[in-house]
Amino acid sequence: MFEKTLSRAIINALPMLIIFIVVISVVRICSIRNGNKKIILHNEILNLFFIIYVLLLFELLTGTENTLGSGFNIIPFQEIFRYEIGSKMFIYNVLGNILIFLPFGYFVSRYVKANSILQIIVLSAITSATVETVQLNIGRSFDIDDIFLNVIGGILGYFIFIGLDAIIKHLPGFLQKDFFYSFVCIIIFIAFLIYVSKICGFGWI
Repeated sequence: MFEKTLSRAIINALPMLIIFIVVISVVRICSIRNGNKKIILHNEILNLFFIIYVLLLFELLTGTENTLGSGFNIIPFQEIFRYEIGSKMFIYNVLGNILIFLPFGYFVSRYVKANSILQIIVLSAITSATVETVQLNIGRSFDIDDIFLNVIGGILGYFIFIGLDAIIKHLPGFLQKDFFYSFVCIIIFIAFLIYVSKICGFGWI
């Protein structure tokens, strides 16, 4: 179910993804060139991933074809306890709402150099509440439980950021070099393209 939803979101967002990526990449290259700045490839790739994530998040959370109906729920845990643990609906609506904000927690923590979990809780809550409010006005629903689950996802992303940062600091010196991180990011990006190609049925990879 999740892969079908993701593949639909990628296909729907593909024109927007291409335009944004090309425009932002060209502007970024010009900015670096004009400012005589050093290009750190792994940072640029991670920034690109963040852009892709935000655009896909927009498509996943606002696409009207994904709606299960409109409504307004401000009673905490009411919707969560509707689903049997382990059922498809539990995985899709509970675990899905956690996982969808996990990258948000990681990328935002990295971008703002978060030193407090409270920052991520606030940013996740504001972002999720904004999404829920927009959904309510486009024929979807507002659900306080979704905000709660999204915040949990953001917190998990923060802990992943903290964990990776701690691991990196204890790696041997040569594994802390920019070229190593750039190599790893290139591999991940290629794997991402292959994955996207597979779930979307593209034949160019």
